[in-house]
Amino acid sequence: MEKQPEGLKIKREIGLIGGISIVAGTMIGSGIFMSPQFVLSYVGSPGASLLVWALSGVLSMFAALCYTELGTIISESGGDYIYVLRIYGSLPAFFAALNLIVLSKPFGLAAMSISISEYALVPFFPGCAPPQFVVKCAAAGAILLVATVNCLNVRLAIRVQVVFLVAKVLGLTIIVVGGIVAISQDSRIIMDNLNVETSFVGTGTSLSTFGMAFYQGLWSFAGWYNLNFVTEELKRPEVNLPRAIVIGVSLVTVLYLLVNVSYLSVMTPNELISSNAVAVTWGNKVLGSWGWIMSIAAALSAFGSLNGSLFTGGRIMFVAAREGHLPDILSMAHVHRLTPSPSLIFSTTIALVVLMSGDFKTIVNYSSFTSWFFYAITVSGVIYLRIKKPDLPRPYKVFILLPVLVIGASIFLVLVPILDNPQIEYLYVVLFLLSGILIYIPFIHYKVCPGLSTKLTVLLQLFLQVAPAEKNV
Repeated sequence: MEKQPEGLKIKREIGLIGGISIVAGTMIGSGIFMSPQFVLSYVGSPGASLLVWALSGVLSMFAALCYTELGTIISESGGDYIYVLRIYGSLPAFFAALNLIVLSKPFGLAAMSISISEYALVPFFPGCAPPQFVVKCAAAGAILLVATVNCLNVRLAIRVQVVFLVAKVLGLTIIVVGGIVAISQDSRIIMDNLNVETSFVGTGTSLSTFGMAFYQGLWSFAGWYNLNFVTEELKRPEVNLPRAIVIGVSLVTVLYLLVNVSYLSVMTPNELISSNAVAVTWGNKVLGSWGWIMSIAAALSAFGSLNGSLFTGGRIMFVAAREGHLPDILSMAHVHRLTPSPSLIFSTTIALVVLMSGDFKTIVNYSSFTSWFFYAITVSGVIYLRIKKPDLPRPYKVFILLPVLVIGASIFLVLVPILDNPQIEYLYVVLFLLSGILIYIPFIHYKVCPGLSTKLTVLLQLFLQVAPAEKNV
């Protein structure tokens, strides 16, 4: 076998603008175009839905700031996984990796691709919903296209992210401006939908429905953690990580609130809840014959988010394999393109499997359920390190009350929907995660069949033209 190149590394290609585009670009995606009707239907009133959106933004910012402190202490790629590994050890980290690799990330990619497909197909199926088979095929095509871009070149993937961030911000700006114009032309909107005294009429009281509403709202903010997955590819992470997160999350929170106000300024609550594509319904009311533009804008927005999520998702497998929790082949990079192509290919495959078996609403709810459990574990590491290792250098230090609030909110999001409205599917998800111990003990702890693994790794190396990559620290 030809001697492998030494010192192969994935380069630091991401600057501050690229970092902001990853944070904001993965947050602004399918959620703001798909979730508003679900949030409103769960809570029952416009005022309560806006409150859910605002609190979702605040909670996302608090959690992102906690991750920023961890990211500046542990300056390795891998996000939740690497933080849990360095703080709590191998077994908890394996479960975190299993959640990210098999549940959280693939479910997210599948949901984004479905939203891209549904919005892109709206102009071709006027007056009716496109067939599910067509939706799934178009969604699969979107995933494969993004995977190809990410496997070819890191700079190309970042440029795609920046371009689509600009496009999606412009699209949301059109919605915001349209809402302002609508309110200025008809002041009755304020009295009907946005009046403080009447906007909370009809609000539900079930903790379960509020938990589900937060699942949908927080799903739209998903992405605040993505820059932590690629810390080794970020220039000056001790400076650019906190800046990119604060700027990105703040921008998205303000935009989301204004967009939801705009939706409510031109649609009644019943119209919003019954809409299959809320941005298109808004566009038809405000832009008339040009309403189809919003379907394109929504599809492009979700495409940019899909690109950023796959970019970071592939790095999770890359790091987990490098630490011995996944096959070695997933820790390698292409010898010429310097992209983690094996892990990107594996991420794409799992996402396609999830896509074929689920719908948007179900995918979001079960993904959020597992995600916030592991967010709580990760954020608890901030408190743990403050107590156990107070002298660690901390380029960024978060106010200690923030991780406490995030952990409390996470416990609410995980437990309340189950206790208030138990469903057997949540038990299936938990059992699936716990079944990971059947893989961990023989194949990771005791390393059964190492010879077979080595032969398969060599074969795949030759086929994929990849080699082991060193850490950027």
